[in-house]
Amino acid sequence: MMILGIETSCDETAAAVVFRGKTILSNIVWSQVATHHPYGGVVPELASREHIEKIVPVVEEALAYGKVDSNSLDGVAVTCGPGLVGALLVGVSFAKAYAYAQGLPLTGVNHLYGHVAAVYLEPHPPPFPFVALLASGGHTSLYYVKGPTDFIQLGQTRDDAAGEAFDKVAKLLGLGYPGGQVIDQLSKEGNPERIRFPRALLDRTGFDFSFSGIKTAVSRYVHREPEARSTRINDIAAGFQEAVVDVLVQKAVLAVKTKGCGHLAVVGGVASNTRLRTRIKEEAAGNGITVHIPRPELCTDNAAMIAAIGYHYLSQGKKSCLDLDVYSKIRKP
Repeated sequence: MMILGIETSCDETAAAVVFRGKTILSNIVWSQVATHHPYGGVVPELASREHIEKIVPVVEEALAYGKVDSNSLDGVAVTCGPGLVGALLVGVSFAKAYAYAQGLPLTGVNHLYGHVAAVYLEPHPPPFPFVALLASGGHTSLYYVKGPTDFIQLGQTRDDAAGEAFDKVAKLLGLGYPGGQVIDQLSKEGNPERIRFPRALLDRTGFDFSFSGIKTAVSRYVHREPEARSTRINDIAAGFQEAVVDVLVQKAVLAVKTKGCGHLAVVGGVASNTRLRTRIKEEAAGNGITVHIPRPELCTDNAAMIAAIGYHYLSQGKKSCLDLDVYSKIRKP
């Protein structure tokens, strides 16, 4: 089964062709980072306009690169939420029109489940059941994954997501957007123990997260010691990053131990963070846990992950009608 995936939930216009839910024939991503960089974050209206301009050429490129045409496709999978409503509408509207015109089945996909499905595209995906830590710019959650489309949410952030905290702290420090990569690089030159920021673990036996407090702590530190922006910025970045990573690692490992499944997937844009990758592998090894992290290009928003989980939905007969709508907030599994 050959699936065309379409992703426009935020600031990447993406299309991909995936065979049998695991073989990537093409995975095209048009990034809008240059557009939003001057504003220090994503501007929804600008994102929607660029999606309108790029959706057709991006899909055409995905089909051409994959050497397939509409007659070779067996279905269309598209992100319908959560995300920016205006951006989502571009992708969903195109997907509905394309599926209708070509006589193909359509399925709407939860963007977060798509991130988890990124591990299905790796040569050695985790066996079911496994625990998935999703850490991205808009969401931080823990899932117990019992099957390809069977997700049980164990916990989520109560305020800022991990990636959102990275971007806000980067903006506070004058590092620009997106902030995750910049902080990751600066942290390598800093001492994570020199400036210790608080770890908001909430209920230590639970699986919810909170990252707004650490953002406030960094802000207070910088305003209290303004010279630190120039003299200790590497240490600030390292201390902040270590605090976020500590919480993510502790919660994820605790979830695996609690569920007794032995396998942990780490997905989403923050999964590209080198410190998180190192720490979670070290902690997991000490607890007999096998870690699965997709290659970096599958951690950020992409359409291959949407096609991957869309394959499983369509294989199960889960099709969407042409009245498929979008949604901005997380829907319960």
